[in-house]
Amino acid sequence: MDVKLDPSRDDLPLMANTSHILVKHYVLDLDVDFESQIIEGTIVLFFESGNRFKKRSSSTEVACLSESNEACKFRMPEPCQIPVTNTKTFSSKIGYNDFVICGKGEKDTSGKDGNHDNQEQASGISSSKYCCDTGNHGSEEFLLVLDCCDISVLKVEEVDVAAVPGIEKFTRSPKLRNQIVHELVALPADRWREQLDYYALCSQAPGCGELLFDTDTWSLQIRKTGAQTATDFPHAIRIRYRTKPQGRSVTWTSDQSGRPCVYTVGSPINNRALFPCQEPPVAMSTWQATVRAAASLVVLMSGENSAEPTQLREGYSSWHYYVTMPMPASTFTIAVGSWTEMKPEICSSNDLATERSFSPSEADFRYVGVCGHMEYPCRFQNASATTQKIIPHRVFAPACLKRVCQETLLPLIPPCLSAAHSVLGTHPFSRLDILIVPANFSSLGMASPHIVFLSQSTLTGMSQLCGTRLCHEIAHAWFGLAIGARDWTEEWLSEGFATHLEDVFWAKAQQLAPHEAREQQKLRACLRWHRLQDEVQNSPEEMQVLRPNKEKTGHVSDSGSSVIRHGLNPEKVFMQVHYLKGYFLLQFLAKTLGEDTYFSFLRKFVHTFHGQLILSQDFLQMLLENIPEEKRLELSVGNIFRDWLESSGIPQPLQRERQALAECGLAQQVSAEVAKWVRVNRRPRKRKRKDREEVFEKLLPDQLVLLLEHLLEQKTVTPRTLQSLERTYHLSEQDAEVRHRWCELIVKHKYTKAYRDVEKFLQEDQAMGIYLYGELMLSEDPRQQHLARRKDHSENLFHASACSPGGPRLAWTQDIKGRAMGLLKPAVSGRLRLVG
Repeated sequence: MDVKLDPSRDDLPLMANTSHILVKHYVLDLDVDFESQIIEGTIVLFFESGNRFKKRSSSTEVACLSESNEACKFRMPEPCQIPVTNTKTFSSKIGYNDFVICGKGEKDTSGKDGNHDNQEQASGISSSKYCCDTGNHGSEEFLLVLDCCDISVLKVEEVDVAAVPGIEKFTRSPKLRNQIVHELVALPADRWREQLDYYALCSQAPGCGELLFDTDTWSLQIRKTGAQTATDFPHAIRIRYRTKPQGRSVTWTSDQSGRPCVYTVGSPINNRALFPCQEPPVAMSTWQATVRAAASLVVLMSGENSAEPTQLREGYSSWHYYVTMPMPASTFTIAVGSWTEMKPEICSSNDLATERSFSPSEADFRYVGVCGHMEYPCRFQNASATTQKIIPHRVFAPACLKRVCQETLLPLIPPCLSAAHSVLGTHPFSRLDILIVPANFSSLGMASPHIVFLSQSTLTGMSQLCGTRLCHEIAHAWFGLAIGARDWTEEWLSEGFATHLEDVFWAKAQQLAPHEAREQQKLRACLRWHRLQDEVQNSPEEMQVLRPNKEKTGHVSDSGSSVIRHGLNPEKVFMQVHYLKGYFLLQFLAKTLGEDTYFSFLRKFVHTFHGQLILSQDFLQMLLENIPEEKRLELSVGNIFRDWLESSGIPQPLQRERQALAECGLAQQVSAEVAKWVRVNRRPRKRKRKDREEVFEKLLPDQLVLLLEHLLEQKTVTPRTLQSLERTYHLSEQDAEVRHRWCELIVKHKYTKAYRDVEKFLQEDQAMGIYLYGELMLSEDPRQQHLARRKDHSENLFHASACSPGGPRLAWTQDIKGRAMGLLKPAVSGRLRLVG
């Protein structure tokens, strides 16, 4: 029985028994149907037995407890219309050429480049409340548990990989299926192309026996009669399934041109409503996927190759993507829609030369010595890749946004990529797609391997918001993807670093002089101080801790299953503490070491830990080893845990910096302008002749944000002052951050003449509009409530919530609206925003 999410439950279970058996590769073969809003097809999983699995002698009955504490009941697959497959008929919709890595009509720009990595976050504490006992007990059968939710599983079968023609070429045991898979997954990195080809061939092999399976709210459980251990369990299985329209990993919607589209996004349940998988990040795997859709649509995906469509039967196309860098399943991303590729109007020959990609055959794989990660074609060992400042990139968006993308976004990409390379070195990924997602996308941006989603809100106003957001998502290629957190509760290892580095990258991309860069970064620190102060005043203390599991951080059960602390708590959706406190911690450490020493260390850290999952202590211990003794003062891993990571509120070292933040030159300029506006606001309608006209200075976008935040603290701002504000700074034409504060002022002071600006913001900036929506609904003013209740706003805004790669997202439903409204009360300060 499908049990709905209980919004009162904090913790999210990760059910997969990753300590017993690990997925090493996925092969997806899917059809996207917009009429039914279903993705349907097969996924083939290739396993390797986990080294922690041991045969047990206990005769205790296998107990797989669901939320209702009922024992799992296994069943054979339900009857369906899909025929039993054989070698000739399997996947009749496509031929082998759909899987071939360099198939006809496909550009292979990246597999050539080597590549790389791992992920974005990791598992939390273990809890027997959710965990299945998946070891074998005496004569009982091994139980495979996969993370799965909101999916209809139709059939599970073992795959007869021994039936693949030519498989005997690279295996010593051509008749032993598990041995074939073992040798296939163990092929060395320089045979990655051959490996992918054989994965594809094996995925099309006939089935050789259906497997027993059952599903509960959070998992899919599979067993084979007679298989008592993970070693005995089939190492290649095929699952035929279909998603559900309401699945929480997939968003079916329309783009800005009104055309249907679908995309996946970080959610509380990550990708388990897209395909059955092992969600814990320790289960790092590679994948390849063939996706069929209407020929008019473009399929974008986390993949190393810049795929091109292969025409199938009339009206349909097939797209194929692959990765050779092991990553957690939660990093997989797909978007299907009527996207148009945006190309620069002028492309110089120098740019083309810079963006040339290189194949692994050109690389010296011993260029930087032996890497610490599992073997794969790593770009850090590719001499050509290490000097590639600007990786190949493409931009996609609805056609109606073509002009603004060409004017705002396209010119920013090369300098931002180059700036990132100058700070951290080798780009972990060989290429980048950037997609402008629909207006109801729940964040300003989201990074996944090889692809970044950006909100249309980043395209308005000057280039400041677009540039900083782009830099933030580019930073995630290193921190969050190339280096991932081993425990999902340590989000600061992803978001704190990306927030810290976005300022550094953006200053270099603008080619600012050192003193200008410092002033800009001090101003942004001042803004973040205000946001952090608001957050700690308006959120539960336990939600302000960056390392809530303390000494148990990274611990899992014997099977590998665990829970994510607060993973389903709706308040977590609105929290920025991991961004802000993480950012300030890194600022503090950079100041302690000195910037040159700090960034030299950061490059060393990236070279040491790329492709791996880490905990906070891995970073801090290596950092302290690189601090000269005279600069360490009282710094230790324990002290940093105590002061920064395991305490609520504002850390004591940061409180001592408050005055320095206020003394920033750009912030002081804002203070002077605020004083002028306060005087204007106090003047009577009819001024005396001796009153001189105030002269206002031109302000940067971040200064405007700070100015409006200060004015939001004023009890009363007159309509006349608000009108003057809008005229002076052209507020309705500024970027979304500025317009958000402007709309806050409009709502707070019921400035009816500018309600059109609020209405426009709710419609076009839904990633941030959720706060305005809450304030309008909380208002007792009928006109404001009417504005919020407009159907085209409210339906989308109740699905808008913060997200980050691998992080939580809340699907808004009627039964939690009341609680959500309570969460929105702090937004009246105008300082909260959604980030990703």
